[in-house]
Amino acid sequence: MVDMKFELISAEDFRAFTNSSPYRSFMQTPEIANYRESEGWTTYYFAVVEKDIIVAAALAFAKPTFLGKSSYVIPGGPIMDYENRPLVQFFLKNLKLYAKTHNGYEIRISPYYELIERDRNGLKVEEGFDHSEVLTTMRNCGFLAVSDASQPKYLFVLDINGRSANELFADFKRNTRNHIRKAERQGVTVRELKRSELGTLKAITESTSKRRNFSDRPLSYYEKMYDLFTPRDEIKYLVAEANINGKNTPLAVAMFMLYGDEIVYLFSGSDEKYMREYNAQYLIQWQIIQYAAEHHFARYNFYGIQGLPDQNSKDYGIYDFKKGFGGHVVELAGTFSAKISSLAYLHSLLVNFKKHITKP
Repeated sequence: MVDMKFELISAEDFRAFTNSSPYRSFMQTPEIANYRESEGWTTYYFAVVEKDIIVAAALAFAKPTFLGKSSYVIPGGPIMDYENRPLVQFFLKNLKLYAKTHNGYEIRISPYYELIERDRNGLKVEEGFDHSEVLTTMRNCGFLAVSDASQPKYLFVLDINGRSANELFADFKRNTRNHIRKAERQGVTVRELKRSELGTLKAITESTSKRRNFSDRPLSYYEKMYDLFTPRDEIKYLVAEANINGKNTPLAVAMFMLYGDEIVYLFSGSDEKYMREYNAQYLIQWQIIQYAAEHHFARYNFYGIQGLPDQNSKDYGIYDFKKGFGGHVVELAGTFSAKISSLAYLHSLLVNFKKHITKP
């Protein structure tokens, strides 16, 4: 630990390090930094360097919110080996020190790091890995778990690892296979959207968000992400269509990030009028899974589920839909916050509390 140094590094050096890290996330990329900067955030590339080699890094964002003080947030990071306790302690200590000396009142981190190995039903795998000691390290460094996080704690992931599309299809639940075949019989086709067609995606995601009571992104977000990630072939927008009454009709849309060795299913929507008859949402998933297998991705990440599977939960249907394609539950370490300035930190807690109050 004596040889470790905490430094600010360039975006190029940061990308070079993350390209070879198993803990990388599309949320920790210079493209996301570009997007955040367009939204008024200041970005920082932090690193721990040992013998002139970067051994840990983090892309952080900060924006003044109260009394000129900022919350530093690190979505999908820091990127490091969390089993290396001295490294974790050194990095987190220096992140706090930097924030303290640069008008920070809080640091919030969301490591893209798997905590406990779980199966398809969300049950802990016998003799599977368990990295729960990381939580103790976090607490000892002053980072406490928080529930109001932008990054989901639980994901549903389909491991591909060299399996062919046919092998993957055979592992789908029977109902899922039937829905896909029905969509194909109904003449549903899937294609990639052009930038000029993103209004089609926005119209469907917006109606879906209103129906299911979640927040949608503005059209400018989808356009900006297209502009940032398309040159690197790291994003896809798909639409499923069918000829209905002589008109080519969009039925379902989805947005995917292609980063590192995984494809991430990020946003989607379906036209409620056609969901049961055409099952277009199933065909979109099957198309991107085929793409993942053919292009040798290690896994397809269905992204978030609302907690561990619970049949009594109103969100159980989301998990059940994803489960139909095979795969297993992934439990990430979670989101953690360390307070730097008590007054501003308490103000942020009050603001977040008011956001979550439900009026009678």
